[in-house]
Amino acid sequence: MEKFFGSVGSFFTGGDNIPWCDRDIIAGCEREVAEGGSTENKNDSLMRLSWALVHSRQPEDVNRGIAMLEASLANSNSPLQIREKLYLLAVGHYRSGDYSRSRQLVGRCLEIAPDWRQALSLKKVVEDKIAKDGVIGIGIAATAVGLLVGGVAAAAAAAAGRKK
Repeated sequence: MEKFFGSVGSFFTGGDNIPWCDRDIIAGCEREVAEGGSTENKNDSLMRLSWALVHSRQPEDVNRGIAMLEASLANSNSPLQIREKLYLLAVGHYRSGDYSRSRQLVGRCLEIAPDWRQALSLKKVVEDKIAKDGVIGIGIAATAVGLLVGGVAAAAAAAAGRKK
């Protein structure tokens, strides 16, 4: 019984396991990028900053991370870099509420690395969120229809009562 209530509770709270990142970590990554260094170190610093941004609770940080990753994706030459950037883009789009784009990007990720557990986990989180939003949408629509039918029935009953 406890398992049932836990699953129902996680259904309504979202219950994803994607980590969050706070402003202090982002600020540290920004300092690291500003300090620069070799090209390889700068690229690593930019990836860490992108990771931090798309895992932020602040929508403007997430959007900034998405923009950075999209701009750098064309310059990626190894499948590992492309996979990492696609994954982070998928996280960013998930965080920003664009679940269909997130699902598309994680799918591209899995084309490169079909057994990558992190991407498989994100895919499940995204698909669960899409399904949950669909169920909630159906519930809202059903409630609206029920209220409308109830209102029509009440009006008809009131009209029939006046005729007597």
